[in-house]
Amino acid sequence: MHQAERPLLAIALRLAAMSMLSTMFMFMKLLGENGVSMPETIFWRQAMSVPLLLGWLFATGRLRLLATRRLKAHATRSVIGTMGLVCNVGAAVLLPLPVATTLGFTGPLFAVLITALVLHQTVGKWRWTAVALGFAGVLIIAQPGSSDIPPMGLVFGLGAGVVVATVSFQIRDLARTDAPIACVFWFAMFGALITAALLPFYSQPHEPRVWLLLVGTGAAGTLAQTLMTTSLRYGQVATVVVMDYTSLIWSTTWGWLIFADLPPTATWLGAPVIITAGIIITWREHVLARNISATSALDEGSIEQASARSRGT
Repeated sequence: MHQAERPLLAIALRLAAMSMLSTMFMFMKLLGENGVSMPETIFWRQAMSVPLLLGWLFATGRLRLLATRRLKAHATRSVIGTMGLVCNVGAAVLLPLPVATTLGFTGPLFAVLITALVLHQTVGKWRWTAVALGFAGVLIIAQPGSSDIPPMGLVFGLGAGVVVATVSFQIRDLARTDAPIACVFWFAMFGALITAALLPFYSQPHEPRVWLLLVGTGAAGTLAQTLMTTSLRYGQVATVVVMDYTSLIWSTTWGWLIFADLPPTATWLGAPVIITAGIIITWREHVLARNISATSALDEGSIEQASARSRGT
């Protein structure tokens, strides 16, 4: 059954999702400062999602939504998505949270590059201009030659953007056949299996406080993904994704409250540039999608008119 659009609810859900996502990264940074290894952090982030999602789907009588005939595609998506989590954890640990978050906003820029260079689709001047603008923002933040941004942190941050772009194409393909919640579940399931193989080498005893951080990471991440998925049930992509930039507010707040760390001046200058580029790309994608829909409607109307004429002859 078609879900009626409720844009205000969609925006509220997306805003809540961004607060949870920023909270997850804050927990990950705390885990890194407490000596928890990256494989263990990622394992618990993924493993916690599996029982939470199963319990929620069972309680709502919707376990059937997990059915899929594309386990191989989900596994491939999970491998790439887990690489993205590695980049996110690395960026969160090595960089101030607002800087790591801002570099993650480069996803739309890399999506345009993938569209043009890998998929060989036409990209117009608006999106190319946005890409150039966005990477100018990255240069402002990175300040080549300075020591403010650790090189590996920059690599992790931009790597997260590349993975976000790549996964967006995979999810778009999987969404043609599978429910969005199935994409979330199988990503967590395969991700947990992948990282579980590393636990014998990296796991270690933890204090109760650290276990609470691990639980919080998994819970916040699961809630963030669920809220993001649900927001798309009630609003168009172009309406809700712009709200993703509010995560910068949360990451700045957590950086200040928890780590007594405010973003450097370069981030205040570069972040608006990257965000503007992302908004231009989102706007342009929305315009192109609307034009394609209008053209399809015209084509269908022409076919129906031709069919009516043929029935009348």
